[in-house]
Amino acid sequence: MYIHVLGSAAGGGFPQWNCNCANCAGLRNGSISAQARTQSSIAISSDGENWVLFNTSPDIRAQLAAFPPLQPARNLRDTGITAIILMDSQIDHTTGMLMLREGCPHNVYCSDMVMEDLSTGFPLFEMLKHWNGGLNHHPIQLNKDDYSEAGSFSIPGIDKLRFHAVPIKSKAPPYSPHRHDSHVGDTIAMCIEDEVSGKTLFYAPGLGDPEPHIIALMEEADCLLVDGTFWREDEMAFSGVGTKLAADMGHLPQSGDAGMISLLRDMQKPRKVLIHINNTNPILVEDSSERAKLDQEGIEVAFDGMDIEL
Repeated sequence: MYIHVLGSAAGGGFPQWNCNCANCAGLRNGSISAQARTQSSIAISSDGENWVLFNTSPDIRAQLAAFPPLQPARNLRDTGITAIILMDSQIDHTTGMLMLREGCPHNVYCSDMVMEDLSTGFPLFEMLKHWNGGLNHHPIQLNKDDYSEAGSFSIPGIDKLRFHAVPIKSKAPPYSPHRHDSHVGDTIAMCIEDEVSGKTLFYAPGLGDPEPHIIALMEEADCLLVDGTFWREDEMAFSGVGTKLAADMGHLPQSGDAGMISLLRDMQKPRKVLIHINNTNPILVEDSSERAKLDQEGIEVAFDGMDIEL
């Protein structure tokens, strides 16, 4: 299984266009040791030729240009994108679909709740119908009454990989009618299994409330790509850029007795990588004490262009 990180930042990227927090200003003026990042998305393949995109960020055009395998140039019009999986209906994970309109119809896999949001509150799918019908929708089947039951599927053209979608408790987008009334399928995590090697990746860029069955899946994975949005619960206020808590936005911060570091500490099997990192997070600064803490804990920080092979 080949995993390529197209974008590793949270919504807004790093630096965020309108932000002058210590991180964003420091990156622009060269006073901190850090690297720019685009908004979160990954690509996965079993053969290096046919790829599944997980989310389509607003930065998708630049991300595709930076990763040549996604433009194999076998025909006059071509792409290495075989399918797209949407983990949720957040603006920063779906708006890139508009940038991909010339390639419609795309094979898009998502939950019923994501389909509903992207057909009503943010009618992206309705808009895209004007380009060759827009998309071929493949529902990810989930039990609407059960967060613990996974939906398993394969994707034609993506050989030897099996996808297991697991609903997680997080937050629907601000525009969603059930932003404050969680539904099964608002957000999913994904276990991707290589049926030849038996290796698995657990991917969850949004992970607000990991339940015991989610923790069990994480413990058994060979690699984790998980929510690295915030260092602290009150980070927005601490940075002077907002008032919402990490929990309000459906994210588990790294620090604290019940934070991501504590959660990952006793997991011996998986490689541990944080992704979806907010522009305010001090772990973006490579020589920060927070980054040193992650190093001590054996936790990596994803970056744009990172490659992982399982």
